[in-house]
Amino acid sequence: MEFRYDVEVLHLLVSPAHAYFGRARDGVADVPSEDAASVEVVAGKGIVGDRFFGKAAHMDAAVTLFAVEALEAIGKELGRGAKEEPFDPLFTRRNVILRGAQLSPLVGRDFVLESGGGVVRLHGGRPAHPCAWMDRVLAPGAHAAMRGRGGIRCRPLTSGTLRRGPAVLVSPVPLDPASAGEPAALRPSRLP
Repeated sequence: MEFRYDVEVLHLLVSPAHAYFGRARDGVADVPSEDAASVEVVAGKGIVGDRFFGKAAHMDAAVTLFAVEALEAIGKELGRGAKEEPFDPLFTRRNVILRGAQLSPLVGRDFVLESGGGVVRLHGGRPAHPCAWMDRVLAPGAHAAMRGRGGIRCRPLTSGTLRRGPAVLVSPVPLDPASAGEPAALRPSRLP
């Protein structure tokens, strides 16, 4: 059985290098990042041109997905008013920013993202935990607020093109799009 959900691909981030490393007080690295209209995904390797493409240590986490509703909820929790600019989703450094997608139930599952005629099959590998940089680039307290809702890291199972705009997420399990901004229960580590 499969479940189909209408979603929207809002942003597709491609960056050839890490922007957040070292100490936050030293500031963000000046690296080029592109909010692409479309990206090429290669099975087992990731997004062409991205910092994780073809890196052995990141094969199971080469593509990151994030629900913009989580960022909106974090903004409300941190007192971001309606008249203020919303947080920039690109600051989260996730590759695919979606609207309308509850992502946490996809951890450990194969699913499909169809966008603009392209179809990419992904395996939800693990939650994408936020880093302490979120307190610097978003707002104080964002690191803690983002825990349990930082998105998921995925391994691409097929090659294809993803495009910004209307899309369909095909899931093997039922999802609750209204819960996209809510934190998922964090599971304890499997390590001893």
